[in-house]
Amino acid sequence: MKVVSFLPAATKMIYDMGLQEYLYGVTFECPKEAAAQPKVVRCILEGKNYSSIEIDRIFSASKAQGKSLYWVDDELLESIAPDIVFTQDVCEVCNIDTVCTETAVMKLSKIPKLVPLSPNNLQDVFECAITIAKALGKEEVALKYLAKLQKETDNILDQLRANKAPLKRVMLMEWIEPIYNCGHWIPFQIAAAGGVDMLSNPAGDSIVTSWEKVVKYNPEVLVIAPCGFDKERTLQEITLLSAKSNWSELDAVKNNQIYLADFDMFTQPSIGTLVHGIQALACMFHPEIFKADDIVKDKFSRLSESYIMQSSF
Repeated sequence: MKVVSFLPAATKMIYDMGLQEYLYGVTFECPKEAAAQPKVVRCILEGKNYSSIEIDRIFSASKAQGKSLYWVDDELLESIAPDIVFTQDVCEVCNIDTVCTETAVMKLSKIPKLVPLSPNNLQDVFECAITIAKALGKEEVALKYLAKLQKETDNILDQLRANKAPLKRVMLMEWIEPIYNCGHWIPFQIAAAGGVDMLSNPAGDSIVTSWEKVVKYNPEVLVIAPCGFDKERTLQEITLLSAKSNWSELDAVKNNQIYLADFDMFTQPSIGTLVHGIQALACMFHPEIFKADDIVKDKFSRLSESYIMQSSF
C-alpha cells in the first residue's frame, strides 16, 4: 500500500506510530523525519521570509481572487500512484485543502482514496491517529500510541489537582499582525495545562482580535506562537506587540510572563506534538510544579525582562 500525506500532522503521526514504510510522498513543510521523502505539495510562500503583515496580505489577496497558496506536483503524484492520500479541511492557510486535493487527484490514471483529517477539538485529534492507522490496517498501533499519550496528560492533571493549582488567565496568540486568538484544539490544550483563555474560540476557527480586547482581558500569561513560526522567528517581530499602547500595563508584562513558543506544538495537530504543547504550557503556567524535560525545554522561552522593558519605549 502506498500513502501520500498532504498534511504535516498526518506525516508526523505516521512516523510516531512507526508506519512510515507506507509513506511515499509528503508536503514541503512536513516534519524533519520526512526530509528525504518526495515533496508532492509546494507553496508560493516556500523559501520566502515574508513578515506577518505581508503573509496576511498575500493570503487575503489569494482568498479574494479564489486562488490557493498551494500547488501539487502532478507528474510526481502520477509516478507514485498512491492508494491513499491524507488531506484536511481545517485551514486553507496552513495546508492544501481537500477541494484542491480532489482537483489534483482527478487527473491521475489511478484515483486514490482520499482520507480527510479535519479535527475541531483535542479529542478529534486523538481520533485522527486512529483514522490514519485504521486506513493502513494497523488500528492496534494507534491504540497503544494514544494510551501512552493519554497517560502523560493524565499525569499533568493529577499534579495540578494534587497541588490545588489555580487556573491562570491566559491568552495564546496564533498570529501577531493582525492579532489572532487561538481556536480549535488549542483552548483544550490550555485547559489541560491549568489555564483558561477567555479570548479563545474552542472547536472553532481562530479570528482577528483587537488589541483593545487583549488589554481589557489583561492576561496573566501571554503565549505567542504564530502559525508557521518558531520562537526565534517570532522574536524578530515582537516589537509589533511591544510597541502597542498599554503593552507595559498588561499583567503578563508586569510579571514577566511573556512566552514565545514553537508553532508545531499548537497549530500542527499531530497528537504527539500537541501533548508536548500541553507539557510546555504547564511549565509556563505553573513553573513551581512542572519542569520542562529534554523534549520541550528548547521549544519555548520566556521573553527576557530587559527585552520587554527596552521594547516598551
